[in-house]
Amino acid sequence: MSITGSAVSLNVDDVAASSAFLADHFGFREEMAADGFASLTRVDAGMNVIYLRRGLASLPDDQRDDHADGVILAFVVDNLDAELARLTAEGVAITMPLREEPWGERAFQVTDPNGVIVQLVDWNASTSH
Repeated sequence: MSITGSAVSLNVDDVAASSAFLADHFGFREEMAADGFASLTRVDAGMNVIYLRRGLASLPDDQRDDHADGVILAFVVDNLDAELARLTAEGVAITMPLREEPWGERAFQVTDPNGVIVQLVDWNASTSH
């Protein structure tokens, strides 16, 4: 098997709202879009983020009405503190404050208009606790 790309696909109620949030605040761009569908990309992300409108007939029956509950889009960044300051200045609500875990992870979260959690992470934090 040869994997030539990867994506995460999330069912949401308002595709345009989630797509705009990821584009406006995280630098993704829409690569493809249609009614009830958007595929976003960033050269450095290593994956596409796809939003599908809940209830689409093209979704299997057992997935059609599911929502992206419990899913966290996590992105590792170089300067977590700068990203926190930038998002705060842009008026994005921080839904999980910056925290540092004993294993060295530092992270904070925001939530998009459809309730999708976006977490920014710094794995280079000190582990001297």
